[in-house]
Amino acid sequence: MNIPSHNIIHKHFEEADLRTYFVGFDFKKFRYDSLTDLLMDSIVDFAFGYHTGILKKYDRRKLIEAAKSIYNIKEFSVAKEIYVDNDSSIYDCELKIEDKYLKRGEFGELILHLILRDFIGTTPLVSKIYFKDTDNATVHGFDLVHIGPDLVNHGKGSLYFGESKLYSRKDGTAGQHGVKDLIEDVKSHFKSDFLYREIALIGKKKYSFIPPEEYDDKNTEEEYLKFLDIKKYWFRVLEQVEQKKAKLQDFLDSVTVPLVCTYQSRLFEKYDDETAPDFLHDYEEEMLNLKKIFKENLSMIEEESGEPIKTDLNILLILFPIPDKKQLLKILHQKLYNQQNA
Repeated sequence: MNIPSHNIIHKHFEEADLRTYFVGFDFKKFRYDSLTDLLMDSIVDFAFGYHTGILKKYDRRKLIEAAKSIYNIKEFSVAKEIYVDNDSSIYDCELKIEDKYLKRGEFGELILHLILRDFIGTTPLVSKIYFKDTDNATVHGFDLVHIGPDLVNHGKGSLYFGESKLYSRKDGTAGQHGVKDLIEDVKSHFKSDFLYREIALIGKKKYSFIPPEEYDDKNTEEEYLKFLDIKKYWFRVLEQVEQKKAKLQDFLDSVTVPLVCTYQSRLFEKYDDETAPDFLHDYEEEMLNLKKIFKENLSMIEEESGEPIKTDLNILLILFPIPDKKQLLKILHQKLYNQQNA
């Protein structure tokens, strides 16, 4: 049963460069179950994208398949052992796997996927999970590649290259560390060599979709055909850039860069009711302070000749505070692992 996201996640700031969200309480208890159920409901299209068609309605077998595809990725299965089997966290054990899935918090991409899909209206162009599971091949370095509306030039479309962080810090600085690490992603991923390489990798997946003549869901056929037209347009754009028939500079004008920082916040130590008079005041203060830290660090990136100017990118900072990263991931892994074995 799908749960409307707006019933669980509250949006607050809604600006061209900042979106902030939070989940409240029920009888003074943070709504972990509701949030994780919501994330579980988005597992199928997160794992498969539109490569197997539009999956608005699916049976238990598809959920099992999606869960298995995620746990076929070693970093996710290792994380499950850490958070569920050992009741620990990545900060309490010695890791042998140096992979950004673990460092980021495994499900950071899923949270970004859900927020973009349900609050901004994007759809996946390619799914990293799908290709990582099927052919163990690297698809792209970005955490997410979606298509959706241009938040600056309304009425136009945009390609979304997203990054995610999921942080905890006992000293209350998780949000600050998270946004600063997102700056590092901007610095390393929005360089010409990296972009050309990733565009080429994404472009190789342009035929990895069900052909129209083989699509058998009549209820979503029209929507799928529309998606294929949009998909065709964006893969043509990517091809033009890859072959250097179009300027990278002009291409980036049509790219939105959503950066989500899901982080452990002390707001939830102080409050157990999101309707409390001072909750929103303190929440807004924290959000604006993190935006300020992000902007200050972004402005400090030195310009390089022949490289994208980072402050000119269409960056959307997304902030999503939670009470406890370990608890959230433990519940998510428990539900996902149980689904795999349903």
